[in-house]
Amino acid sequence: MCAAIAVKIEGYVPSIAQSPLSRWSELDPWELTVHSEEIVRGLLGYLSPTDYKFTNEVAVHRTATVESGAVLKGPLILGPSTFVAAGAYLRGGNWVSERCTFGPGAELKSSFVFAGTKLAHFNFVGDSILGEDVNLEAGSIVCNYRNEREDKEIFVRVGAELHRTGSTKFGALIGSHSRIGANAVVAPGALLFPGSIVRRASLRDDESSFMHDDVRSA
Repeated sequence: MCAAIAVKIEGYVPSIAQSPLSRWSELDPWELTVHSEEIVRGLLGYLSPTDYKFTNEVAVHRTATVESGAVLKGPLILGPSTFVAAGAYLRGGNWVSERCTFGPGAELKSSFVFAGTKLAHFNFVGDSILGEDVNLEAGSIVCNYRNEREDKEIFVRVGAELHRTGSTKFGALIGSHSRIGANAVVAPGALLFPGSIVRRASLRDDESSFMHDDVRSA
């Protein structure tokens, strides 16, 4: 295992450079997520009440749809034409771009979600960055905590080596246009290049010394 290494978010999510998050694009992904509440709270001040409805640090774009029964906890920004179904739960400081979908039972915690990304239903995504046009099928999970280990620090795999993050809470950096199949599990610390596929009912665990045959990265 090696010391910390810089992981460029832009290499996985190119559109970050043109987004409101551009000023933080040089941070490692786990540094961005650990400060999610602070970052989202700061971005709230730049939004126009002409475009957004504000309630207790929750900003919902006037073209977004939030069904009755969804739970939205601030700080939170929901972008244009985003849909949040009844039973969805967003908490812990989230920034959501345009045309995103959160189906029934989907939970998002302390994460940044780029345009067109969908959590179908019964998903959990914690402390993560999801690029554009990422699709999580029903029941797929992005874990953010190493419950099984006494040492909770999360490591990321870069090439053949594991590197420290110094963080105990980090889910994944999922590149744009990736696909996560139904009931798949993405373990903490995963870095998925754009166009990655995690097949249904499979495990993606970058800390493992063995990469499962049923996981393919484009």
